[in-house]
Amino acid sequence: MRINSFSDVSLRLLMVLSAMPDDELPTTRELAELVRTPYNHVTKAVLRMRQMGLVEAIRGRSGGVRISAAGRVATVGRVLRELDDHRDVAECETDMGDCPLVQDCGLRGALNHAREAFYASLDDVTIQALAVKPAIGPVPVTLSTVRPD
Repeated sequence: MRINSFSDVSLRLLMVLSAMPDDELPTTRELAELVRTPYNHVTKAVLRMRQMGLVEAIRGRSGGVRISAAGRVATVGRVLRELDDHRDVAECETDMGDCPLVQDCGLRGALNHAREAFYASLDDVTIQALAVKPAIGPVPVTLSTVRPD
């Protein structure tokens, strides 16, 4: 399975926001830089995730975006299902006409079943579990006079 670029950006944003302290409110411009994605794509993703209840957007001079409590516990499977455009995996209908096998084909159903299995495999993975927390504080280093083999 392959997720679309909008879903990819949305998941990356949720992961970045989940790793941030609650009092940190990055702007959409800052988020765009963090996930290396054009600003207009990030603003659309933030708007959609806000509609889904996954993020909160705080307006004003000291405003920004933060992940909501629901966003932290949301599963990747749920997020991808909601962001999915629900087009058939197989292109049975094209500009050149319908596939001649469209009436008697089992491929469309099998591929849609596979897509749901893909999402189901991600139903146990929460956004918070994917967030990479930066190391805080000093990192202990042990120096040795013995050379490794």
